[in-house]
Amino acid sequence: MPRRLAAPARALFAPGMWPARRIVGESLLSVMFGLLGAGAQALVHGGAVPTVAVGLAAGVLSLLRRVLPATVLLVTAVCSVPFDGIAPLVFVAAWSAGRRIDGVGKAAGVFGLVYVLTFGLGVVQDLPHFSLSYLVFGALGLLVVIIVPGLAGRYWSQRRTLTDTLREYNAQLLRERAMIAGQARMRERQRIAQDMHDSLGHQLALISVHTGALEVDRELTGRQREAVGVLREASVAAMHELREVVGVLRDGTPAPGQEGTTAGLAAAGVEDATVPSRGVAGIEGLVEASRSAGTAVELRRSGEPRPLAPTADHAAYRIAQEGLTNAHKHAPGAPIAIELRYEPDSLIVEVANGPATGATDSGRSVVSGGQGLTGLGERTRLVGGMVHAGPTANGGFRLAGVLPYTSPEGGAPSPVPGDAAATFVDPAGDFRQQIPAGSLGEGDPVIDRIGLPKELARAVSRNKRSSGIAVGCGVVALIALLLVIAAVVGGIFLMREADKAMIKPKQYDAVQVGQSEAEVRKQLPQGESILTEGLDKGAPPVPEGAKCLSLNSTEVGDNWRKEPVFRFCFKDGKLIEKKSFEVTT
Repeated sequence: MPRRLAAPARALFAPGMWPARRIVGESLLSVMFGLLGAGAQALVHGGAVPTVAVGLAAGVLSLLRRVLPATVLLVTAVCSVPFDGIAPLVFVAAWSAGRRIDGVGKAAGVFGLVYVLTFGLGVVQDLPHFSLSYLVFGALGLLVVIIVPGLAGRYWSQRRTLTDTLREYNAQLLRERAMIAGQARMRERQRIAQDMHDSLGHQLALISVHTGALEVDRELTGRQREAVGVLREASVAAMHELREVVGVLRDGTPAPGQEGTTAGLAAAGVEDATVPSRGVAGIEGLVEASRSAGTAVELRRSGEPRPLAPTADHAAYRIAQEGLTNAHKHAPGAPIAIELRYEPDSLIVEVANGPATGATDSGRSVVSGGQGLTGLGERTRLVGGMVHAGPTANGGFRLAGVLPYTSPEGGAPSPVPGDAAATFVDPAGDFRQQIPAGSLGEGDPVIDRIGLPKELARAVSRNKRSSGIAVGCGVVALIALLLVIAAVVGGIFLMREADKAMIKPKQYDAVQVGQSEAEVRKQLPQGESILTEGLDKGAPPVPEGAKCLSLNSTEVGDNWRKEPVFRFCFKDGKLIEKKSFEVTT
């Protein structure tokens, strides 16, 4: 027995069983049922002690229905027969028991037992006035009060369990899909990295070796030797960047033994390797390299230099690099001007070149992927800046970028290692969160196809609330329909019972003492009705040897607690007495 009592106690005080919201809700519900039970008990039966006892019992049973659903349902249903104040709690107890009793067999047994016991006690209590109509009415009433809420609660619980299971299964599928997609991306990145390392790395290594050998050729002039040196340095820098990209593509980190340092390049067979700076400080190196190739490049600075965030600093370098590359590629020989303007809130990097000078070799093919400016615009947008590119009035081309000194969130981001640095994205602001929110009317929301699992997860989360509301509305509608049907059937039943149990005062006055019993009964209803139960309580004594018929009056008395009654007593086939009195309801 102690073990049986310990389990409900542990469940009652289990962690998470009583959050603040539930405590408030259950307390209000308990107080409501307590007051409702006490009021109903006082209205029907009266008495201070029974009223207080019923109110306390209703409040306590309301609190215990979550932990002891079967016990509370049984006690509530049985106690509702002698104590009318407990009856309002039966509906809620049946709903709670239908939701929380595990197992179909156990639930069917509990509800069947409760139904039989409650119906049997009701029949026993009203046994002196038992009739077939009372039997049918009581059976229908208990079905509506006990069985229907239990079935509704059972359906709600099973529906919720099913949706939770489907949600967990869907989440598992999304996780597996993300894992498979991640593995596929990793394999593709490794394949691309291997191809780049084998093909492009080999070609760059050949360029470096041949330019190194050509640089020490005695037949070259100083000018030619200087140009070859520029080519060799460019190939070394390209190998450095290639190894970083290959390392990121493989596993998000620089390649082992070739982290982009001078030692890593030397280990690859490149002597005098230097790591170029790829920020604003490295722009001057780009200018010197272009000048060494014979291009007229001018670098101008204005304003007070201020530090930039690492990603913005690198974006400034890429803007200058892309501008020089496009000028060398599409306007060879044209003068180039690079300007760095430090404004109060941002750095403006501008690269402008004039039109191409002289005739270009029409047979020379220009290799262009068409992605340079697109990628540059994406890079600057991620740091909160913007890029503009377009032709100038004199036939040249202008590329300008505006880079803020701080990140879009208002603070300078710290440098990030690994593949995050390779994509210039701060871990605190994921790629899909970098787009600042626009104003209303700018366009429809952007759907990230890459982040489809997250979109599906959010959709499932939204559907959880909507499906719960839909199911709840369906259950409420079903219960309301059943209650309407029961109300209609009950109303018809009560009307028929009233026809069998009530007469008008003028009918009472028309009957005279001494008339034959058969003649009187033809003028009166039969009187066998649930509405005539209890009319003999507090009635005047019945004449000795007489059989009486008590009927209700269609008119209401002066006191709502008292009900007018007409009684007709018969003996030896004649009406020997008729009386009009009031009984307490």
